[in-house]
Amino acid sequence: MQVSALYRHPLKSHGREALDAVTLSAGLSMPFDRTWAVAHDASKADGTEWAPCANFSRGSKAPKLMAINAVLNESTGQLTLTHPERPDLTFAPDSEGDRFMDWVAPLVPQNRALPDRILRLDNRGFTDTDFASISLCNTASHAAVSEKAGQDLSPLRWRGNIWFKGAEAWEELNWIGKELALGEARLTVREPILRCLATTANPETGVRDVDTLALLNSNWDHQDFGIYAEVTQAGRVALGDTLVVL
Repeated sequence: MQVSALYRHPLKSHGREALDAVTLSAGLSMPFDRTWAVAHDASKADGTEWAPCANFSRGSKAPKLMAINAVLNESTGQLTLTHPERPDLTFAPDSEGDRFMDWVAPLVPQNRALPDRILRLDNRGFTDTDFASISLCNTASHAAVSEKAGQDLSPLRWRGNIWFKGAEAWEELNWIGKELALGEARLTVREPILRCLATTANPETGVRDVDTLALLNSNWDHQDFGIYAEVTQAGRVALGDTLVVL
């Protein structure tokens, strides 16, 4: 099996960025993955510790967010966001939150909790799990869902960190509790990823156009896609690296 794609999501639920390589650290999430998150006006999160997804603006509630792409300049701390319905925005998440709030306002429903502030959580980030996780997705499982959908679906729907090829469809769901050798790193698979409404939105348009949750439930009797793993040994992971189940 081989690594076929790498992604990070600097601002949780607001864009993805493709990478060629990444250096993972034990007990931490992917560097700059979900380092920032957008707390809504009903959130109790203050950035001092991890908080559940319900505290943040996200694609399950605002599907247009799913069409955002992101590029982070690590040296300047500036993030560039693009969306088909908005002008490009380059801003500093740590100091220019007001500019972002103006930019994102047309992309979110106005009849629910609204984006209010950007929070930062270094190292472990605002992952979707209560531990510092890395998400892994299987290209064969994605192909199986696309086949049932009767159309080519973008893998960006699943917001995975690491994609791999060469496994059988759904083989990864049998890896819970097992150790993976991934490039120079080692990871332990912790749990499957239970999917939400965010995956029903087209990542090019932000429009809900495929009921991915119904496809999973009706064809495989579960709502899982991908797996969460924890880094146990630091190391570099690059496109084309080998993935081995130990």
